[in-house]
Amino acid sequence: MDHTTEQTAAVTIEGVTLHLAHADQFPASWVGQEELIDQVLAAWLMVDERDLPLNPRLLGRPGVGKTTLAVAAARRSGRPVYTFQATMDTRPEDLLVTPVISEQGRIRYMASPVVTAMVTGGVAVIDEGNRMSEKSWASLAPLLDNRRYVESIVAGVKIVAHPEFRFVTTMNQDASTYELPEYIHSRLMPQIHIDFPEPHEERLILAENLPFADDQILDYVVSFLSRAHEAEEPYTVRDGINIGRYALKLLFESPPPDRARVLARSVSMILGPEALVYLEVPIGR
Repeated sequence: MDHTTEQTAAVTIEGVTLHLAHADQFPASWVGQEELIDQVLAAWLMVDERDLPLNPRLLGRPGVGKTTLAVAAARRSGRPVYTFQATMDTRPEDLLVTPVISEQGRIRYMASPVVTAMVTGGVAVIDEGNRMSEKSWASLAPLLDNRRYVESIVAGVKIVAHPEFRFVTTMNQDASTYELPEYIHSRLMPQIHIDFPEPHEERLILAENLPFADDQILDYVVSFLSRAHEAEEPYTVRDGINIGRYALKLLFESPPPDRARVLARSVSMILGPEALVYLEVPIGR
């Protein structure tokens, strides 16, 4: 079955029409650390008709590429991707079905990205999942075990997941998050940890995201990130991409500015002046 085509705009379940979300279309190219893609795909594999897919949890600091990994793995599997951005204000109905008033004054039931992935056989990516409260996670508990369904109190329906449905969540390792209850923790396995890429991988990622940058700029940013990693700073390749992108914009000034000064300015404005200690020897024009 080909899962790459766009699904229908609505489905009817138990007499209730659910209007579906659109699949994500943004690019997500995963560069380096191919074994991480393999780990996600292995979690989703079914080795027997009696088997069930697992629900991997991608862990790491902000900016190391967790969401990119999740989306890239989903696309590698041939399934459409539906991303839900979790927040501290996320409610159970946000995760499942939300009622809205149509132009005719009637109630329309809007399926979330998670429910849309369930009924179409796609991949649901819950981004920054540990920003959600236990109450919100509890609404997904039966989906994440062998029951594979959710119940929408708002719409009054039970929604059973398509056999091809897969789930993954990303979680930042920082202090501004909820602790997961054990019954949810045990449902989000395996835990796949994403760390800083190696320098040659970071350069590949930078080149993928900044194809218009010259080698000198890319090497400079990689060197900066390597020094920061050695000092156990939290700066990530996402920060490096932003540094390079802003520096390239500044380099369009006339007359041509000094590159070392521009890159230092970019580092300072992206990460703050305290990051300047990780700059390398100034480069030429």
